[in-house]
Amino acid sequence: MNGGTTSSTNAVVAKRADARRNEQALLDAAAKVFVAAGVDAPVRAIAAEAGVGMGTIYRHFPTRADLVIAVYRHQIDALADAGTTLLASRGNPYQALAQWLELFVDLLVTKHGLAGMLQSDRAGFDVLHQFFLDRLLPVCSQLLEAAADAGSIRDDVTAYELLRGIGNLCVGGDDDYDARRMVGLMVDGLAGRRAT
Repeated sequence: MNGGTTSSTNAVVAKRADARRNEQALLDAAAKVFVAAGVDAPVRAIAAEAGVGMGTIYRHFPTRADLVIAVYRHQIDALADAGTTLLASRGNPYQALAQWLELFVDLLVTKHGLAGMLQSDRAGFDVLHQFFLDRLLPVCSQLLEAAADAGSIRDDVTAYELLRGIGNLCVGGDDDYDARRMVGLMVDGLAGRRAT
């Protein structure tokens, strides 16, 4: 009898793990589609990228807002984790910072359209924004501090200033404006004159 209970429990745990993997794959696919086509991309494009039926998406995320918020939170978590990984794997903290900021720009591309989608849910947007700050500011601070300690960048820039500045550079634009180039110039500027 006990063996049957253990077998049943193992099956439930395996099913939950499989469901989590499927959800993560779905979020990765949705993020890729959102970067390419924006948050208004057709659900069928996300389903095709994930290799699942549209019913699977709606079962996990009943509304588009649910999906967009889940993708955004998933990307924030991945970006926070990437900061630690990059710092540990790169010999140069400045290169780790620069690469992490490129990933941050990717996140901002996905974020476009989120505010409009959550216009009627200000409380939900505020919670998501606070999650963004709580997860990313400490990681950015750690990267900045490591690069400053190595003498690679000036030491008078805060994580909030940097992320806010990059966010402003990534808002809007047209075919003649390359936000990535402008962010690259900003990051290059960090390695310029050190504050006295």
